[in-house]
Amino acid sequence: MRRPGKPRPDPAVEPAYAALKARIIARTGHAYYSDKDDLLLERLYRRMRATGAPDLAGFAALLDEPTQGEAEWARLEAEITIGETFFFRYSEQFTALRGTILPDLVDFRRSEKRLRIWSAGCSTGAEPYSLAILVREILGEALPEWRVTILGTDISAEAIATARAAEYGRWALRTMPPEERLRYFTHLPPEPGLRREGGFALRPEFRAMVRFTQGNLLKVAEPPGGGEEGYDLILCRNVLIYFDAATVTRVVHGLGRRLRPEGWLLLGHAEPNPTFSAFLDPVSLPGTVAYRPGGRLSPEPVPPVPFILPELPVLASVERAVEVSKPILEPSFEAADAAPQDEVEGETEEGNEDAAPLDRVRILADAGETGAAWRVLREALDADPTHAGLRFYEGLVAVSLGREAEAERALRAALYLDRHFVMAHYHLGLLLLGLGRRVEAVRALDNAFALSQSLPPDTVLPEGDGALARDVAAGVSAALGRSFETMRGRA
Repeated sequence: MRRPGKPRPDPAVEPAYAALKARIIARTGHAYYSDKDDLLLERLYRRMRATGAPDLAGFAALLDEPTQGEAEWARLEAEITIGETFFFRYSEQFTALRGTILPDLVDFRRSEKRLRIWSAGCSTGAEPYSLAILVREILGEALPEWRVTILGTDISAEAIATARAAEYGRWALRTMPPEERLRYFTHLPPEPGLRREGGFALRPEFRAMVRFTQGNLLKVAEPPGGGEEGYDLILCRNVLIYFDAATVTRVVHGLGRRLRPEGWLLLGHAEPNPTFSAFLDPVSLPGTVAYRPGGRLSPEPVPPVPFILPELPVLASVERAVEVSKPILEPSFEAADAAPQDEVEGETEEGNEDAAPLDRVRILADAGETGAAWRVLREALDADPTHAGLRFYEGLVAVSLGREAEAERALRAALYLDRHFVMAHYHLGLLLLGLGRRVEAVRALDNAFALSQSLPPDTVLPEGDGALARDVAAGVSAALGRSFETMRGRA
């Protein structure tokens, strides 16, 4: 049952709110908050508590203060911008980068050996660092012969500082098999009061490829300055959702003008717009759409490199996959419902009570507030203990907090409730691999593979962060170190 909380803020009784909201949207372009007063007020009240401002009028005056105003604007901008932090987000776009876009650019720039890449709205750095990993893998031993510039920009100074540190919790690496974590990161031991669950530091060879700077995307709508060098690849994903339609068009047009003639632009899944074709050429790739500068025909994409998987036929029925999964579905609800043995650190999440619990958990966890995400989960599970999605996220958040036993119980509970839950099988397998229990891990990952093979390859999987059925099949093959054909034979 929901515990009583503080009364929800009422914009109607906050005389300074309307003017402050207008200033925030004008400065940041975040029209996302135009109809989300409760969420914006909640974030503003956090900053008010942190600064000791007596009310919104006092906080607005602080923003105008000559010595402290800009610093507080930076902290407020970080507060109202929800940052995604996990590596290789939207695997189909990274498949396109690995198989088509980056090989195309490498081939085209082979004579000058120069690549310029921009991650616009990079949050805490997972995206540009993921690009650095890809570029290093594609260029291989030839990397020292190339000049590769990867730039990450974000409006939040705090996000940029985190990106430069290149240290991440387990949540940011949640889709990465254990052997890839070891290849790209070194493990950081727990530190009392800082990293209770430990963390992961990106290896120096990848950090050295990326530089970061603070920047506001609204400036992109302005014409590029004379002598400004163009980019071969720009990614601007999950940022445009904050802007209104007119601003989105201006920003995308500005990004297009900053591409070199043979360059590529990738936007978020929900952000393509038919009007962009007036100044950009859309290019359909498996699972995504990319853009190239308009006014010319796009060249044929280069053939994919060998490790990009073809579209898969349906090889197994759902019923057969469920039969495979039966031996491992033995959860203990008493154990899964048990409260954590030690208290989770983090700020209590207030406000926004009307948001669906799963949405709140995603927002909190992606913003790095795993302690608050855990509390929202516990409250939601008290009200609905048989919700498979909540059990799944209970497992993911428990993993990020270093609570492997609770994570395993929660993922098994999710599978008890929904045997067809592909991502629960997959993450259970990754968890068991990391614990050294390979036999059980293989069973869970085989279940994920069989279920994903029973679906059309382009099926978007529930709670998969945009992953397609064929992406999970590829991930299982990589995690188990087996060829794809061997996995197909097993299915």
